[in-house]
Amino acid sequence: MEFAFILLAFVCGLGLKLLGLPPLIGYLIAGFALNYLGFESTEALQTIANLGITLMLFSIGLKLNIRDLYKKEVWLGSLLHTGIWVTVVNLLLLIVTWLGLDAFANLDWFTQALLAFSLSFSSTVCIVKILEESGEIKTRHGKLAIGVLIMQDIIAVLFLVIATGKVPSIWALLLLLLFFVRPVWKSILERVGHGELLILSGFIFAFGGYELFSLVGIKGDLGALIVGMIIATHVKSAEMSKALMNFKDIFLVGFFLTIGFSALPTLDLTLTALLLCLLIPIKFVLFFGLFTLLKLRARTSYLASLVLSNYSEFGLIVVALLVSLGWLSAQWLVVLALAVSFSFVLTSLAYKTSHNQYTKFKDRLKSYESPSRLPEDIYVQPIGAKIVVIGLGRVGKGAYTSLNNMVGKEVWGMDADPVRIRSLRKAGYQAMVGDGEDVDLWENMDLSKVELILMALPSIEDICNITEQLQHANYSGKIASIARYEDQIQPLLDAGSDKVFNFFTEAGTGFAEESLQLLPEHSKS
Repeated sequence: MEFAFILLAFVCGLGLKLLGLPPLIGYLIAGFALNYLGFESTEALQTIANLGITLMLFSIGLKLNIRDLYKKEVWLGSLLHTGIWVTVVNLLLLIVTWLGLDAFANLDWFTQALLAFSLSFSSTVCIVKILEESGEIKTRHGKLAIGVLIMQDIIAVLFLVIATGKVPSIWALLLLLLFFVRPVWKSILERVGHGELLILSGFIFAFGGYELFSLVGIKGDLGALIVGMIIATHVKSAEMSKALMNFKDIFLVGFFLTIGFSALPTLDLTLTALLLCLLIPIKFVLFFGLFTLLKLRARTSYLASLVLSNYSEFGLIVVALLVSLGWLSAQWLVVLALAVSFSFVLTSLAYKTSHNQYTKFKDRLKSYESPSRLPEDIYVQPIGAKIVVIGLGRVGKGAYTSLNNMVGKEVWGMDADPVRIRSLRKAGYQAMVGDGEDVDLWENMDLSKVELILMALPSIEDICNITEQLQHANYSGKIASIARYEDQIQPLLDAGSDKVFNFFTEAGTGFAEESLQLLPEHSKS
């Protein structure tokens, strides 16, 4: 039976992808279709969904620097947003109640406040999926969104403790010892190699953290996240995250299917869910206003607010608790499931053109910026650069090193990950933090002396977007980019790249040329 579920999810996901829409919308449609046809979720499918969520949170932890949570824009922005949202939405729900709509007729102010609270959370699953597909997890706005999600998870844990009366066990204090056993984990990771043992160790750490926290009465998902954060400092954390990515994505298909299984919509319930979705722009405006008030740039505020503007699967947990306590009728579970699903679709569609949206409205949006800048938002100028390498992963670093040996100080590197840039600067690289899709970055950079830009990025969509931003900034030099597959070459050329290198073909050619020099008859040629 589960195979039939996954098969339909594949068909719907592929259909939406061919239409240029995110596949996750297809997975949601498949879940609702199966529910409509009379199928029910199975225990195996629910297990697959839980595995996906646990691996996803563990993967987030692997990419997270705990110091990011100390930033005022993260912790203060999250707390203020939750407080203001609950207040504003509660007042709006009071007005809706006075209008006499049936679904809201029996809600008192306290229940309305709890309902507003359940809608205050943003979806970790949806947001991480969108950021990963767009390659923006480690950008300034991506890390801001992830930080807010983690703060919301902490708020969620505190709420569940208060609402259920389940206080964590006294043994929970022993979890602090996890920070002191890093040498053990480091030793294990250094010995597992790069194959299946690395993947297996990732599963063990993720699910071990889940079980460990669950045993002492704390939300298991939080355990997977924290264990990932502890391992994040290890050199193999990025490799482990990449190794687990495909497993996580497959398991998350089960999660999106279970959303559809959780509700069989009627017209009244669908209209109520759509009414709740009309509140989502308020969520966006609140996030944007708070982020700009906390001195973030307009672009960072806009993109982070846009991706955070949805409802969370945690809202279903809160409403289920309220239903079990008799404070809400069971129909609200259906309403919330529909609202969450609709919000996923809205966010996926809206964020698909987010960079073009910002480019179109940037003058108006920048009018809300604070005149002062946070230290990490000040643009760095690549002094004396004639060549810029964008993306300093393995390929980008290799290109930078080769070019540096040939032209010296005339080459600069750029990457969106500040942690990577700090490490490279210590190693002597001329490197700067920058998001290539940021039109403000290029407009504030002197490109008159830059003759060549190399883009060593994994996503051709990112490369195409950056090429477009460079054209808007009147860049007149040459552009070279990397393609991993043959069918990616022509789209990159059409987008404006002057030269596209097939990653695997060119690597083989270079390997052959270098190896040929070992033969005496070719060593002088």
